[in-house]
Amino acid sequence: MDRLLARLERRIGRYAIPNLIVYVLVGMAVVWLISQQRPWAVERLSLDLGAVRRGELWRLVSFLLIPLGWDSLTFLLSLYALWWVGSSLEQHWGAFRFNVYYLLGALGAIAAACIAGRASNLWLDTSMMLALATLFPDLQILVFFILPLRAKWLGLLTAAGVAIALVRADWTTRASIFAALANYGVFFGGHWVDVLRSREVAVRQKARRESLRSSAPAFGQRVCAICGAREADGADIRVCSCDKCEGKPRALCLDHARNH
Repeated sequence: MDRLLARLERRIGRYAIPNLIVYVLVGMAVVWLISQQRPWAVERLSLDLGAVRRGELWRLVSFLLIPLGWDSLTFLLSLYALWWVGSSLEQHWGAFRFNVYYLLGALGAIAAACIAGRASNLWLDTSMMLALATLFPDLQILVFFILPLRAKWLGLLTAAGVAIALVRADWTTRASIFAALANYGVFFGGHWVDVLRSREVAVRQKARRESLRSSAPAFGQRVCAICGAREADGADIRVCSCDKCEGKPRALCLDHARNH
């Protein structure tokens, strides 16, 4: 994925929109102000695939500008959180990669609408929080400007919310959630595969070390399995578990450990 993004960035990176999240938040602020006077107008902006088929094509973009909360405090907090997360991701990735991540999330939401009939920008915003927690797990965040919390814990809480939504939903909704979070899978699928592989290797190495400890005789009591030389008599006895020994640890004197 990194190679593909690097290749694309060299070719079309100049078309990236810097500070994309700022434009999105300005649009959210405008929609929120409109909603205070004309609440019914917000419904004309949601991602309703039936309405899109009737010619209301603006919904394919306008749904991205619908705020996550409508009361003043929730709106301001969500606005700040989205700005902080989005700008942090863009600062780390650069404008082009952040644009791609956001665009894939938007396309995923549209795919979710094709599955379920309707969709929102909730899972797109969720995917940005998951991305931040994956990239900077130890980053400390002040929740509500008071409570310090590491990003990985917020990421786990977000992932738990996704899991609960998947458990409670029907299969159509589950498919739409997976589609809407596809951008996270595309960017971080390889990362989690590497993490799982490294943990598997670590578990195997630990099990092998434990096996060697449990099967090897105590120091001073080891005897060469080939010539019978004893460690107690001063022989240099090593524990070998090479391919020739079929992976089973054997006590061998130094000469036979080198050539057996």
